[in-house]
Amino acid sequence: MIDVSLEKDADPVPVLKLQADAWELNIWASLADLARLSGIRAADWDERMSLKAGLCAGAPVFWAIAEDEQVAILIGSDDETWDIALMVPLATVDEIVALAR
Repeated sequence: MIDVSLEKDADPVPVLKLQADAWELNIWASLADLARLSGIRAADWDERMSLKAGLCAGAPVFWAIAEDEQVAILIGSDDETWDIALMVPLATVDEIVALAR
């Protein structure tokens, strides 16, 4: 399970925190960008489609639907040559969208 929190009043932009037992990921993104993740089901990685939403460690964050109702979070210069990638359940992205609205 992944804990999701959104600090809407962070300066200069909101910060999304995704946290599991062994890791934590902080993503800075506008609420509008996070709300756009509602379209994640159309961002099919098999079709080489993704959504760009947020920054992490100074790099863009790309989101794409993968197999088995999982979402790939790709952090790096683009969605083809990322530096860090991890998978989260689709339900986690739905929770992010709900918090951003």
